Amino acid sequence: MNETVRGDRTGAPPTQSLLTKLNRLSETARKNPQYQFANIAHMVDIEMLTWAFQELRKDASAGVDGVTAKDYERNLKSNLEDLYKRLKEGRYRAQPLRRTYIEKEDGKQRPLSIPALEDKICQKAVTELLSRIFENDFLPVSFGYRPGRGPHDALDAISRDITLGNVNYVLDADISDYFGSIVRDQLKDMLKKRVTDKHLLALIGKWLNVGVIDDGQLLMSENGTYQGSVISPVLANVYLHEVLDLWVENDVKPHLRGEIKLYRFADDFVATFEYQEDAKKFLQVLPKRFAKFGLSLHPEKTRLIEFGRVAWIKGKRSGNKPDTFNFLGLTHYCGTTLKGKFTVKVKTMSKRLKRGIKRVMDRCREIRHWSLDEQHRQLRMILHGHYAYYGRRTNIRSLQKFYRRVLTIWKKWLGRRGSGPVNWEKLSKILERFPLPKPRIVQGILRTRSQLNLFGEFI
Repeated sequence: MNETVRGDRTGAPPTQSLLTKLNRLSETARKNPQYQFANIAHMVDIEMLTWAFQELRKDASAGVDGVTAKDYERNLKSNLEDLYKRLKEGRYRAQPLRRTYIEKEDGKQRPLSIPALEDKICQKAVTELLSRIFENDFLPVSFGYRPGRGPHDALDAISRDITLGNVNYVLDADISDYFGSIVRDQLKDMLKKRVTDKHLLALIGKWLNVGVIDDGQLLMSENGTYQGSVISPVLANVYLHEVLDLWVENDVKPHLRGEIKLYRFADDFVATFEYQEDAKKFLQVLPKRFAKFGLSLHPEKTRLIEFGRVAWIKGKRSGNKPDTFNFLGLTHYCGTTLKGKFTVKVKTMSKRLKRGIKRVMDRCREIRHWSLDEQHRQLRMILHGHYAYYGRRTNIRSLQKFYRRVLTIWKKWLGRRGSGPVNWEKLSKILERFPLPKPRIVQGILRTRSQLNLFGEFI
């Protein structure tokens, strides 16, 4: 699998020697599925650390030490040389993570853990090594945090398979506190199936056991990976690859009467079934499987529904619409094409739409005293990002609703700049000079990585 290293964070291309080393690592893993890598920590050298720094978001929040990328970059060469020396001599120490919170859709707070900058650099380098190895093992059912794959690939696959395949039931599942529930010892055992390098495993162990600073207190935990750490996504994928993906492929499928298909984006997954008896059997054994690895299903957010062509036909006869399910920020529902044939349609989840509108309201409040030119630039970014994720066929009404609300919110805050109220006629004149992008469908259009980076604001 000769992929190129993705180095477009700053536009600086990776060196050819780094590409060669990483491609060789990928090729060895691909050709030898049972091969265990015992000596790869040396690959985290100056060259690799430099690339890792270039890949990091330069506007990301600082860790507990307060060091930003801008600060670190002033003496980048000497800083990286010192970091490499500490790594090589075993003097590198991971710092505790800084705990912050973001509001969830249900009003609760989701904890995020922010590593210090040097820990981010090292984690990015090790993440690339692990990805180069485990990408050859991961199954096509996994779409999250993998090179060349993303949420729209998962959405395309599930829509296509339900529309054209033998899908009659959908299990919409939710894992309770997934990142905080991973059993570290079991995760290490899974990593050792491919990586036995003691120095690399020790590094990962440091990041898993370093603790979190929350409101001035150091909090330690026995299990879990820290959501917000650079390395957590690949570790989470390694864990569910074995706990769920391989188990479904090797142990579940052979014992079912009909088809089962899995679609997973990190810890968010949906399973589809041909027969109800298979779906019920799977839902019965899944909690037992998860319990062996410290995981559990959220009882209120996990449900089995009848969905698909047959459910749509039944709904037409009875006058009752089939149930819907949510996946990756979109509500999936049974619909028809212009020719009256069955298809799967999507619309923005109502909670996500409300959350997006609230973010616009908060942002407009923050920038209400900025120049019109800068406000316009900010709103264009928000709208482009929203369309880049939610701009799927059949979702135009939700996009239009979001666009109208953005106009209403901007009109409101423009009227609070001290020059009097702004009516729709005045806003129209402002929009002639500062036009905002209209709703558009972007599904099927090639997305750049910079566009993909916006997805994190919406999913």
